[in-house]
Amino acid sequence: MSNIEIFESAKGEIQVNLDNETVWLSLDQMSALFNRDKSVISRHIRNLFKEGELDRNSVVAKNATTARDGKTYQVESFNLDVIISVGYRVKSQQGVRFRQWATKLLKQHLTQGYTLNKQRFEDNALELEAALKLIKKASLSNALTSDTGKGLVEIVSRYTQTFLWLQRYDEGLLNDPIGNEGGVLQTFEQASTSLATLKQGLIKRGEATELFAQPRGDGLSSLLGNLDQSIFGEPAYPTIQSKAAHLLYFVVKNHPFADGNKRSGAFLFVDFLHRNNLLLDEQNNPIINDTGLAALTLLVAESDPKQKETLIRLIMNMLTKEARS
Repeated sequence: MSNIEIFESAKGEIQVNLDNETVWLSLDQMSALFNRDKSVISRHIRNLFKEGELDRNSVVAKNATTARDGKTYQVESFNLDVIISVGYRVKSQQGVRFRQWATKLLKQHLTQGYTLNKQRFEDNALELEAALKLIKKASLSNALTSDTGKGLVEIVSRYTQTFLWLQRYDEGLLNDPIGNEGGVLQTFEQASTSLATLKQGLIKRGEATELFAQPRGDGLSSLLGNLDQSIFGEPAYPTIQSKAAHLLYFVVKNHPFADGNKRSGAFLFVDFLHRNNLLLDEQNNPIINDTGLAALTLLVAESDPKQKETLIRLIMNMLTKEARS
C-alpha cells in the first residue's frame, strides 16, 4: 500500500491504506470501524462473495505485516467496495461517515493529481509493450488460424494507432478513453435465450455438443449483476465500452459455462454492442470484424490474469470512436 490516511473514528484513529484509487482496511480495522466483532464482519464478507455481490479477486489484497512477535504475516485487506457493502449490512452510522470521508478523500487525490502518473509517455510505452508481448504470445498458440492471425495484425495496427493518437493530443492515459455513457446489459433470461438459439444452430452444424453454454451454477447471473452494480450511486462500469470489455473478459476468463466459454463470450459481447447500437460505425461497417473478434477473444483466453487491465484498456480503446478516427 502506497499512502496512509487517518480516519478519526468515535473510538480513536484508524489508519487507512490508499492505493490503486481506492481505500483498504483489514478485518481488524473493519471490526473497529463498525464496532462489531470480527466474526460478524467475517461472516458478512463471506456472504458477499457467496452471493456473488462482489468478485473476491477484485476486492481483496494480501500484504505482508510484521506482528508484535517480530514475525511477518500475510494479512488480507478489503477495498472500499467491500467496506461499503458490509456497512450497509451492519447498518452502522459510523460506516456512513467513513463512506463520506473516503469519497471526499478519493476525490481530493484525483483532483490534485496524486493518482495520475507523471511519466505519461513512459507509462503509455510500457502499456503498448505489454500489449504487444501478449499479442506475440497469442500468435504462438495452437488455436491460431490464418484468419485469426490476420485479426492479430489488425489489433496491432489499431492499438498502435490508438497509442499514437493519445500521445499526440497528450491525453496521457490509455485506461481512460472517452466512451459512450450508459449501456443496457442483457438480462440473464435474454442472454440465456440468445445462447440457446446459438447453441441449436451450432449443434445442427456439428460444431457443438449439449455441453455448450451449459451454465455452471449462477456464474452468468452473478457476472451480469456485477457489471450492473453501482458505487456511491454511480455505475461501476459507466460506459458501453467499459461494460462490453469487461463482459467479454469475465465470460472468457471466469468460465461460467461447462463448455464454449470463448464462443459464448464473443457472442454476448457482439450481442451487447448490437443492443446498444455500437456494433456498426457510421458507414455500417462492424467496429470489429469476425477475424478481429476471434483474435481478441484468443488474446483474452491466452492472457495472464495480471494482464487484465492491459486487455480491458485495449478493448475499450478499440471500441471508442475517438480512438478510431
